[in-house]
Amino acid sequence: MNGTGKAMRGTIDGFAGRRVVVIGDLILDEYLFGKPVRISREAPVLILRFAERQVFLGGAANASHNAHALGARVTPIGAVGRDGAGEELLALFRAAGISTDGIVTESGRTTPMKTRIMAGGYQATRQQVVRLDREPAGEPQPTTEDALLERLTALGTRVDAIVVSDYGYGTVTPRIFEHLKTLAHRANAVVSVDSRYQIPRFTGVTAATPNEAELEQLTGMPADDERTVEKAGRQLLERLDARLLLVTRGSRGMALLERDGATTFIPIHGTDEIADVTGAGDTVISTFTLALASGATPLQAATLANVAGGLVVMKRGTATVLPSELRQAITLHDS
Repeated sequence: MNGTGKAMRGTIDGFAGRRVVVIGDLILDEYLFGKPVRISREAPVLILRFAERQVFLGGAANASHNAHALGARVTPIGAVGRDGAGEELLALFRAAGISTDGIVTESGRTTPMKTRIMAGGYQATRQQVVRLDREPAGEPQPTTEDALLERLTALGTRVDAIVVSDYGYGTVTPRIFEHLKTLAHRANAVVSVDSRYQIPRFTGVTAATPNEAELEQLTGMPADDERTVEKAGRQLLERLDARLLLVTRGSRGMALLERDGATTFIPIHGTDEIADVTGAGDTVISTFTLALASGATPLQAATLANVAGGLVVMKRGTATVLPSELRQAITLHDS
């Protein structure tokens, strides 16, 4: 392992009490579980007998939950609709002990919700059959943007890190992004970005965390081996004027590119026989950002994020990783 296990365990200890703002698109992840019983007579589709329903914090809400689970003092900032999904999101935050002071409720807005239909017997592995997305029609209203800016000003002045979690629903407008960069500069805070569709507009940040497919799309270059990942990554790093780029590569681990330093390829932690990749990117950016804010070197932070990502994909549903799990994994890796 690169870096000493002792130093990384010290970094994990430093997570406690770090002040982190997570701003972005708050999503409710819904899972509907059913047991296959027969093929329908109406159409050639499987009939599932409903078994249970579970809901989880998703998107920026999951990034918040991950940072909170690691010990940080987290403030999520975002918008929900005045609807059932919005109410469930707020209830999940409260149940987890996460402040909802930064969340704005907008009448007439649909709270993003991703519904996954899962099929399988009670002893068998449950497979995702289909996903149904409910999405807002457009960006938040101007009055909501104003309210989000007020929350950001009030809650983001004394922070160690700001995570931008952009899933394409328009929460982090250009005005909001420029304001958060100003606040981060004053506080000397780490700013990291995970953006599904618009990463080029988030310039001048500490770090960005695209995956290989996003890297290819953004640069128009292949990124399917170490040489091409480095070439495309360097181009994107320059374009973003960022200090660090952490490229997630699925079963091939991660690549860390430092603006003023080396490119390091980190092999996957654990096994590639994964249970569920849902929300793994949220775990990665939360761990990476929190480690940087706790004084870790970029490589130590990337290594911890890689371990956390390897742990979380072994869990079903949108999940988190605890400091104790990270410490144990680091100790085992070191031994």
